[in-house]
Amino acid sequence: MASLTQPKRPRRGLRALVVGLAGLGAVYAAFALTSRPAAPHPWFARRPGDRRILVFAHQGGEGVWPSNTMLGFERSAALGAEVLDTDMHLTRDGALVLMHDQTVDRTTNGTGAIRDLTLAELQRLDAGYRFSLDAGKTFPFRGQGLVAPTLESLFQRWPDKRFGIEIKQTPVEIAGFFCALIRKYGMQDKVLVSSFRQENMNAFRIACPEVATSATQDEVTLFFALNTVGLTYAYTPNYQSLQVPETFGGLTVLTPQFMAGARNRGLAVQPWTINDPEQMARVIALGVDGINTDYPQRLIEMLPHSP
Repeated sequence: MASLTQPKRPRRGLRALVVGLAGLGAVYAAFALTSRPAAPHPWFARRPGDRRILVFAHQGGEGVWPSNTMLGFERSAALGAEVLDTDMHLTRDGALVLMHDQTVDRTTNGTGAIRDLTLAELQRLDAGYRFSLDAGKTFPFRGQGLVAPTLESLFQRWPDKRFGIEIKQTPVEIAGFFCALIRKYGMQDKVLVSSFRQENMNAFRIACPEVATSATQDEVTLFFALNTVGLTYAYTPNYQSLQVPETFGGLTVLTPQFMAGARNRGLAVQPWTINDPEQMARVIALGVDGINTDYPQRLIEMLPHSP
């Protein structure tokens, strides 16, 4: 007569799951034991007169002066912004110039891609031509001699200033030109480099490992994911700061959990582009390390009252 009960068999699926989880735990433990926070860099060392939260003048203060012009940088520096933030492109004849867009159309009286223009052609254009504070009724900076400056002119004008420089959509070969200029002017401790493009950042880090960098978009995404599931202890960043928006794609990026994860990995948090006073107050309350804004004076006036 057949038995009414079947002999118990090992639950192979459960056993495999347990073994797999144990293996993952061992891998995580190994990474956690060998991971290290970001290496300290002199760019982030406190200077006399620094605010607790550094003011980044985004494009020299694009909300109040023509974008990426010496006028904007001059006025932001005079206000006391600790960091002059800018964007870098390569001209057809190999000059490193400062402009946000890939083309000159939005800000100047010219048209075309920067990469297709020589420096001389670019600097014949009026960089204050389209700037208006009253929705296009008046253009107070037209004909004032404003041009797209070179990066070299910025280094010459402020040899002791800190800069945030974003490598825009340029060939990876720009890394060599950029690094050579940084070394020529001894700016290795005064430049913080960012880029959305991983290829550009990889090339720059190889060419200029002594210069501080921020996370790329891919690296921020990875950090955010790891931090969300509590795995940042096993992560060794190869950058020194996280430059992020407050929200992205419907997700709130800047949270106490994000700040705690960044602190654990020795990373500065420098959100962009924070312009509204209420938004500034929220970000200040989180204890960030720097804020990138189009309105540096607005932020400067708020910081003495920050906690």
